[in-house]
Amino acid sequence: MKLKYIIIFCLSTLMMSFGLSKHIRKKVDKEIKSIFNIEQFTLNPVVFSSEVTEGLPAKFEEDNLFEIKVEQDLLGYAYVSKAPSKTDEFEYLILFDTDFIIVKSKVLVYREDYGGEIGSKRWLRQFIGKTQNDTLTYGNNIAAISGATISVRSMTKAVNDVLASIKILHTKKLL
Repeated sequence: MKLKYIIIFCLSTLMMSFGLSKHIRKKVDKEIKSIFNIEQFTLNPVVFSSEVTEGLPAKFEEDNLFEIKVEQDLLGYAYVSKAPSKTDEFEYLILFDTDFIIVKSKVLVYREDYGGEIGSKRWLRQFIGKTQNDTLTYGNNIAAISGATISVRSMTKAVNDVLASIKILHTKKLL
């Protein structure tokens, strides 16, 4: 009887710690449907061992990187994470094609009173087409936004870290 409760506890703990929150998942699904022009798909987590992820610039846990599939066909990848803003964090999404070229970036949840302009489609468009071989620089190839300096720098660093991590994972033939 004790074993049954232990198994139930372990399974429920595993299910709660795995995956995206319902709110974030809904926003991610909407973007995937729009960009890939599909209605039905699956998100399969891409999970690496802690030894692999330890030295990566970006966070890669069970709820960050996902394969986007329709049946057995790979359409691309979704990366979901958080980045710091002035006093809080914001959630963002990066969608990649199968070659890890950015096809969309989106700020999913922004919690500050100022700096929300980084969520504008116009500003985020500058990340489209970027690859693991690109280096993004605030004020150079990434436009500044008055009143959103911290968030702009944070989003730029976050995208750079993800691209650099993908390059490392590619070099190790893990992606």
